[in-house]
Amino acid sequence: GDNKLVGVPLDRQIDDFSQLSETEKEDMHRLYPKEDVGEGWFGREKAEEIIEKQEETGMKRTLIVVDMQNDFIDGTLGTAEAQGIVVNVKNKINQYRSRGEEIIFTRDTHQENYPETQEGKKLPVKHCIEGTEGWQIAEGLEVPGAVIVDKPSFGWTHWADREFEEIELVGLCTDICVVSNALILKALFPEIEITVDASCCAGVTPATHRAALETMKMCQINIVGE
Repeated sequence: GDNKLVGVPLDRQIDDFSQLSETEKEDMHRLYPKEDVGEGWFGREKAEEIIEKQEETGMKRTLIVVDMQNDFIDGTLGTAEAQGIVVNVKNKINQYRSRGEEIIFTRDTHQENYPETQEGKKLPVKHCIEGTEGWQIAEGLEVPGAVIVDKPSFGWTHWADREFEEIELVGLCTDICVVSNALILKALFPEIEITVDASCCAGVTPATHRAALETMKMCQINIVGE
């Protein structure tokens, strides 16, 4: 029947709204006008609160997709956990696209001299060499016209050159580049809400993924999707 899921990208078939995740429910409320909000998601009171907050603040939301590159997914440093979040990240990107909101990609970017660098000496696995297939954003995640930041280290040090009102981060790896950029952004923009969706992130290991999430929580970064 008509379950009003038009414009809400999902990777599965659902029978009713109770099967939506909390993040998907929030996206439903943001997408649909007040008169279309039903009781079956958060309930009308919460739905109206979400919608009214967005209408009052007019906040510009930015999605930062960290290092969703082939080498980190199924290449030289790929993991099963990284492969497992690709669909979630794609859905998240589509949600932001459907709302016309800003999306920024970062790319880990190294040169042929990588083995001679400090990182290369401590992690002697060549990866994300500029211009190679492994350096590219994974197929199906690209967004035409989106900003792409090529960063030579874990964290991009020029975020202050941009303006943000609200930020959400997803991507790889939770315990290296996601946490690095989240903490840099929190230091630069202490008064804005910064969120990391754990269901759209993966670490080098599940244990270090969880540890990074706890570190970010202690630094007042919102963690959702656990």
